[in-house]
Amino acid sequence: MISLADFQARIEQGALLPDAAIGQSLEAIRAQDNAIGAFVRHDPRARAQTAGPLRGIAVGIKDIIDTADFPTEMGAAIYRGHQPRADAPVVMALKQAGATIIGKTTTTAFAANDPTATVNPRNHAHTPGGSSSGSAAAVAAGMVSLALGTQTGGSVIRPASFCGVAAIKPSYRLLPTVGVKCFSWTLDTVGLFGAGVRDVALGLAAMTKRTDLVVPSAVPAPRIGMVTQAFAGAPEPSGAEALQRAARAAEQAGATVREIAVADVIAEAWRIHPDVQEFEAHQSLAWEYGQNYEAMPPLLRGRLDESKGGTPAEYDAAMDVTLRARQALAGIFDEVDVLLTLSAPGAAPKGLTSTGDPRYNRLWTLMGVPCVNVPTLVAEAGLPVGVTVIAPFGGDAKALAAASFVEDALGK
Repeated sequence: MISLADFQARIEQGALLPDAAIGQSLEAIRAQDNAIGAFVRHDPRARAQTAGPLRGIAVGIKDIIDTADFPTEMGAAIYRGHQPRADAPVVMALKQAGATIIGKTTTTAFAANDPTATVNPRNHAHTPGGSSSGSAAAVAAGMVSLALGTQTGGSVIRPASFCGVAAIKPSYRLLPTVGVKCFSWTLDTVGLFGAGVRDVALGLAAMTKRTDLVVPSAVPAPRIGMVTQAFAGAPEPSGAEALQRAARAAEQAGATVREIAVADVIAEAWRIHPDVQEFEAHQSLAWEYGQNYEAMPPLLRGRLDESKGGTPAEYDAAMDVTLRARQALAGIFDEVDVLLTLSAPGAAPKGLTSTGDPRYNRLWTLMGVPCVNVPTLVAEAGLPVGVTVIAPFGGDAKALAAASFVEDALGK
């Protein structure tokens, strides 16, 4: 993989020219992407910018995010050839920080169920996860050092876990979703993939101009609350092992770790996440579903068929549960600095007919809190498994620092 932090340091020292850094990404794409399929398209003549903290950094953009220089097709035939006039604000933030947008990465259709043909770079017989399939795969394969994805259920954290890369789903609306195809306006969140936690921290700091997001060289040992999410069902052995291994490593490095029981209303929020998601999706995709029904991707079309009976009363009740659960969750952070939980049930499933199960991610997306995937172990068949570090809403710097602490502890 390409470390953004390493490239950035070498460019600052004059040991690596920005255009040479972009050239490395282009060569990696040429060498690997025919087999992996992480990119919908890329610019083979991409050049580095001359200024900015991210100069020389090649970035992949999930293909539901508007780009003025590339079509935005959303993984769907309905939008084939669709060319936005303007960049989404998150793309402009990258450009203003000096990054080079090297291409558009694959997405499941409308960031929902219908998978892409992208394979997992760690084992081509397995899914890379989704819906941000291409972004996770491009970073894992060393094609780019930074990529953007989005999460509505688990579409940043889960593919990061499956592909063995770091990722952050920031606090809700830390990054704007203007110019991003909407699925659920309560849930949709733009996130970042990178080789390690410090890499995604540097990327997010440059995009937001929030220097506090950069992980300091020394991170104090955090108070960690471990959450098993029993209400979401039992994980596979590799998922359970990853959580225990991360907890042990953090404790041996000086953190305090204890298991946390969450309030019933938080478990109820996990249950009603689909009520919020599907009710809003019917409105967000009203034109596509209503005017282009036959052209809709089949799995998403079937999903919308099944959920079209949702009522405003059910939605309002779900939003009430959401508010009360967010209040209950805020109280837990009076006792601990961060939470530690599963990123996925286990390693990436075999085959490309599914992108995996988001059941360990969806609660935290609904809560709007920052989540960071930390690669933790390699299971059978060379497949990675990660864990998630979670901080209170707005505590993105705390989440990144604690995730870096866990990452360093696992490396000892």
